[in-house]
Order: sequence, then structure tokens, then C-alpha cells
Amino acid sequence: MKTYHKFFRTGLGLFLLAALLLSACSSNEPSVFDTTTSEDTNVSRVPWDYRIVEGTVGDLIGSDMTVLPDNELMPNDGNYATGDKIWSLQYMDAEMTTGANQKTDVRLSSWDTIKTFKTQEEAKKDLANLKVNVTTEVDLVGVYQTKYKDQTRDFAVVELPSGNRIKQPIDDARYKELEKKKKVSVKLEEVHDFADYDSAYAKFRGWVS
Repeated sequence: MKTYHKFFRTGLGLFLLAALLLSACSSNEPSVFDTTTSEDTNVSRVPWDYRIVEGTVGDLIGSDMTVLPDNELMPNDGNYATGDKIWSLQYMDAEMTTGANQKTDVRLSSWDTIKTFKTQEEAKKDLANLKVNVTTEVDLVGVYQTKYKDQTRDFAVVELPSGNRIKQPIDDARYKELEKKKKVSVKLEEVHDFADYDSAYAKFRGWVS
């Protein structure tokens, strides 16, 4: 079974993550992170999300067990009995392909169970260490407007600590506020690699008022 570090870090040092997409995991467990670069494209695999799912222990098969309702085969490390209620921690990763035009296509994997717990509280405790909400400053690439007939739409482009650039719709007031700025405060969700906690992918979660 895959394991991960419970070590939890705070502070802005977490955001120096651009280089993390280029490095491999140094632990004995395989890291989610994987990067392949060619002349025209860059393909990276990053941790995308985690969730907790309630299930029931089904058949016991040697030192393993099936988890209902999907009959997923898992190691029975918790010495569960058939019929026990358990909570599973599942993860999803993403394959991100960036072409020569700097546009990124995202392909999400299916959910995969990495650990089981006897109580929901134990599962939530681990989940809180893997998905961390933080506030920091990021580079503001710029703002721009599009017009169609009588309608105008405003957008801002920011560069996340991972190096990816994202576009977010904004209103007229925020457009004027950001028009001349080089940095902007945002809310991020850091999704950490369960096999290499120091590796993380930052996702935009909103503006700081």
C-alpha cells in the first residue's frame, strides 16, 4: 500500500513549486509527478484531488479484502471483518499537456483508493494534510477585455506557483483595480503528492478582497 508523509508545512516557502514539476520523487513510493518534454509539447502528471468515500467490507481474501459497493480489492491492514463500515481515501491525478501555443489540456484519471480508515474523523485528518488552503501573492500576467456587440467581458491572467497560467473572468471594478498591478493576492488550494509531500500542485480558488 502506498504511504505518504504526514509532515505539514506552512508559510510562503510552499509556493516555490515551479521546479517541483521537473523533479522525481526520492522516496521508495512512486510519485504522482512525472514530466515528459518534447520539442513542441510538455506533458506533466500532477496530483489533482482527494476525497473520502464511505464503504463496507465485503469478502476477505487472504490478507486482502473487497470494499463494497465497487468490490475494489484492498489490503486488510486494519484487520476489518466482513460487514464493517470503513472510510477510504481516494485520489485523482491529472495529465497536463502544454503545446507550443502555451495552451494546456487537462486529462483527469479515475479515482484510486490509497488508504482505508476505521473512522471518518481519521480520514478527514489525513485529507486536511493533503489538501491545504492558503493565501499568497502570484504574478499577474495581465488583464484584457473582449467585446461582442454591446457586451464587454473582462479577464485576468495569473501565473500559479506551478508555472501554469490561468484565465479568470472578473468584473469591471476588479479590472480597474488590477489594470496596473504586477502582483495580486489569491486563494490557492495546494494538492500534495501522497508519496512525496514536498511536491504539490496549486489550484486557483479565488481572489483576496
